[in-house]
Amino acid sequence: MTVFMLLLAAAALWGLGTIWFQGPGNAVLRLLWMAAWLLWLAGCGLWGLGRGLPAVSTALWVVSLLLMLTWWRQIVPSGRRDWADDVALHMQLQADGALTDSRQRVLLKNVRNFRWRSDEDYDVRWESRRYELAQLASVDVATSYWMGPAIAHTLVSFGFNNGEHVVFSIEIRKQKGEQFDALAGFFRRYELALIAADERDILAVRTNVRGEQLRLYRLNMRQSVMRELFMAYAREADSLNDKPRFYNTLTANCTTIVWQLARRVGATLPLDWRLLASGYLPEYLNSLGVLTPGYSLDELRLAGDITERAKAWQPAALDCDVAASVDFSRAIRAGMPGVLNTP
Repeated sequence: MTVFMLLLAAAALWGLGTIWFQGPGNAVLRLLWMAAWLLWLAGCGLWGLGRGLPAVSTALWVVSLLLMLTWWRQIVPSGRRDWADDVALHMQLQADGALTDSRQRVLLKNVRNFRWRSDEDYDVRWESRRYELAQLASVDVATSYWMGPAIAHTLVSFGFNNGEHVVFSIEIRKQKGEQFDALAGFFRRYELALIAADERDILAVRTNVRGEQLRLYRLNMRQSVMRELFMAYAREADSLNDKPRFYNTLTANCTTIVWQLARRVGATLPLDWRLLASGYLPEYLNSLGVLTPGYSLDELRLAGDITERAKAWQPAALDCDVAASVDFSRAIRAGMPGVLNTP
């Protein structure tokens, strides 16, 4: 009976969250609906138990929860909303040649390359870029901290022999004026976005505009696995054009989806609490032995802190945009173990 009551309490709380984050009307109206939900559940229990009919109370509770679940299942993700500029477009993938061809080139449409002066002042730039998978040279994991050591945003950057990089970032696809709320992320409040972006955009906005601390860690990975992981990211991003998905704070966030994609390409990655406390992802990766060998985690953490290097970087006056991006990527990696001999 105790277990049943705990399950009932959890379901009641889930119903409250669903009403608050998905219910119609303003905050006052949603509070009234929440109060009505609690009163209904309490009334069902008191009515049945007061008459010595606990089975009736149980049946009424189950029916009420099933009705709430039916409503929940009607909440489906959409690709048509008034999206914020930085998540307005989904990446599109086009491949040149067979996917098994080591010389294959891929075309990524809608790669983000904004120029940020503040979170409200920026130049909107979406570009098409071609990448030759045989030229993949590196994979770096970036962790960006904004609220203490336990929580970080995870990004993955793919580097090529010519010095270019493209970053994949799993984020909420927020609407204009919308802000992230971790609790809302449990209740189908946000669609999922998988952004492909230039490092000067997606890394620098975090260090230079938002004041976050950002660290890069080089992964020790075979080139064939790099290619598979790159294509897994690209296909996942492309699939969101036809099949929108919900972001979930627990099961479909910036770290757990990285884990899912890595498992999809054959990596053996055990479940671990540090996948949820994403700020400790470097400790998890280090325990798997996939970071640059020969260095302690403290050494990698210190050398990989790119925050001040990103703030200090300035483009040369005559640099073209591509050259400036390459120079930025080189500058932020200065002194990082494992990247001394790469562009």
